[in-house]
Amino acid sequence: MFKKIVLLLIATILVGLFFYFDLHQLLTLDGLKGSMNDFDQWREQSPLLVIGGFFLLYVTVTALSLPGAAILTIASGALFGIVEGLIIASFASSIGALLAFLVSRYLLRDTIKQRFPERLAAIDAGIEREGGFYLFTLRLVPIFPFFIINLLMGVTGFKSWTFYWVSQVGMFLGTFVYVNAGTQLAQIDSLANILSFNLIVSFALLGLFPLIAKAIVNMIKKRRVYSNWTKPAKFDRNMIVIGAGAGGLVTSYIAAAVKAKVTLIEAGEMGGDCLNYGCVPSKAIIKSAKIAQQIRNAHHYGLEDITPEFSFKKVMARVHQVVADIAPHDSVERYTNLGVDVVKGYAKLVDPWTVEISYPDGNTSRLTARSIVIATGARPFVPPLPGIEEVGYVTSDTLWDEFAKLDSAPQKLVVLGGGPIGSELAQSFARLGSKVTQIEMADRIMIKEDLEVSEFATQALQKSGVNILTSHQALRCELRDDKKFIIVKHQEQELAIEYDELLCAVGRSARLDGYGLEALGIETNRTIVTNEYLETLYPNIYAAGDIVGPYQFTHVAAHQGWYAAVNALFGQFKKFKVDYRVIPWTTFIDPEVARVGINEYEAKQQGIDYEVTRFDFAELDRAITDSATDGFIKVITPKGKDKILGVTIVSEHAGDLIAEFVLAMKHGLGLNKILGTIHSYPTWAEGNKSAAGEWKRNHAPETVLGWLEKYHTWRRG
Repeated sequence: MFKKIVLLLIATILVGLFFYFDLHQLLTLDGLKGSMNDFDQWREQSPLLVIGGFFLLYVTVTALSLPGAAILTIASGALFGIVEGLIIASFASSIGALLAFLVSRYLLRDTIKQRFPERLAAIDAGIEREGGFYLFTLRLVPIFPFFIINLLMGVTGFKSWTFYWVSQVGMFLGTFVYVNAGTQLAQIDSLANILSFNLIVSFALLGLFPLIAKAIVNMIKKRRVYSNWTKPAKFDRNMIVIGAGAGGLVTSYIAAAVKAKVTLIEAGEMGGDCLNYGCVPSKAIIKSAKIAQQIRNAHHYGLEDITPEFSFKKVMARVHQVVADIAPHDSVERYTNLGVDVVKGYAKLVDPWTVEISYPDGNTSRLTARSIVIATGARPFVPPLPGIEEVGYVTSDTLWDEFAKLDSAPQKLVVLGGGPIGSELAQSFARLGSKVTQIEMADRIMIKEDLEVSEFATQALQKSGVNILTSHQALRCELRDDKKFIIVKHQEQELAIEYDELLCAVGRSARLDGYGLEALGIETNRTIVTNEYLETLYPNIYAAGDIVGPYQFTHVAAHQGWYAAVNALFGQFKKFKVDYRVIPWTTFIDPEVARVGINEYEAKQQGIDYEVTRFDFAELDRAITDSATDGFIKVITPKGKDKILGVTIVSEHAGDLIAEFVLAMKHGLGLNKILGTIHSYPTWAEGNKSAAGEWKRNHAPETVLGWLEKYHTWRRG
């Protein structure tokens, strides 16, 4: 900070001296004309000194963003001629611009980054991709003041060397115009003589050159990508969608809604993993387990504690019934009625426009489409532990059918993984009677959350009967006397844990094999590689959902489905970049953990000057009436401002409560707006308003309140 203050002080002194000695009067057209005789004499006496002094003056004026750079450019032509003047002005202007850029970066970037972290991150991402094109265009169009460009680029992540050479090249033509004008100084009455309207238009048209060049480059790339393929003269469909999970369903629905001819191909069950193996069945069993726990702890509600009696088979049957009840929402019949041509079979890309369909009866057929969307989802990742295949395991996909065969919950269940899926299922089966051991290699479960949230979740699971082993690395599985064991390492010691069932919940991997991606050369790196528009290597082939990432959530897959559909169908007119700015997620343990935006750990990592506002549900009337006072709301805001950077909620109904904050962040509403919104009493949603009230209370205008106190005292006489 001291160095910044010194630098700012030096710059201020130099600017002050510049105006104090009326140097700005010299850097006018009249001042330049009046000083030409003196300059000529100085040059004859000390040519190197004049050149060096002029160069240094030019660099200083540009570096300090002082007025007069245009006059100095003219002066270089008048003093030194077209060749020598062009060299001096070109390098002096570029070096000065670089210094102004660096000063701006040093003095302003950290402050702006703290105040506007999300906006600056988005700008930096764009600069990293196409900053050279942007800067080159701006340098060619003199309607934009160059000193403003220098300062603005300084606060971005633009690389210094790139900024310099692009400026050197981009400003050359404009510099030439001014230097050449300087050789005719006597005929110039004003800068308008140099920079006429026609010349500005010419520069503006020239400024379009980088954009035109970019379009040509993209066209060449496109032709090169498709060079080995023969494009059909006509197409069977406007769009083919592969995969009927959340991403594929939304994509095909939108296509049908805008009257495009679309075929949706699915080899398995409609609805994808979420309906059949993930969100829906897991939430169904979570509900049953929660009821069992409430019966077990009925004293919280003034009732007698009793041991719940239930049939595990009936619990699992209910899970399957819930799936069956929701299935019609995603059924072949419904989507057919919506206008989607639904085909059951395996899809494989033959070329960028053709899909081969293998039907269950062994027959095949081919369809062509102008656009193809791949939405094949992900599958549970099974770690390659020695012996795991021989001893056996289940995943979040297979346990529903496997456990439905059991008469009771597994007596000894090992859950491998401490993320959301592992934590949800570990707590549920512990509440349904299993002796659950949860194994996590990291030092805590739910590692992506703040430490206090992770600790809260740990206590909640332990209260439900889960034995949590963190910092334990799974090594192998073994059979010993017909008993199953998983061997783990902790503090260099091996430990054998016996189990009846092993549930692998260590993450999910994208389904990439069997769809012809390799043959087409579509790049994959654990997921399909796409650009910000969800385009793959081929501009007509898109991907959406878990196969893309970066968030493996059903609601994100649906979100991407909209972008994939619109860009694929109407991208020739306008393409939309996927907006990931406000993504909520919820872990459905009891109590739930929901989050949107950044948490406190991430705020520290990003160097944000933040503050935390916290509201505990022990203070909420509705939580007290429901005997569910555990939990809190934690809001991250910039220091002194009500802008919401992130929210974490730990409570019952947290997944529902977070929606208000998602809406607020999406539309730029702060805590004051939430505080000014009427919330029904007594509801859980009042917790959001109370959190906003806490922020307001912490930022009460003490000075104004002091004056008001004096005013009311005076009013009382």
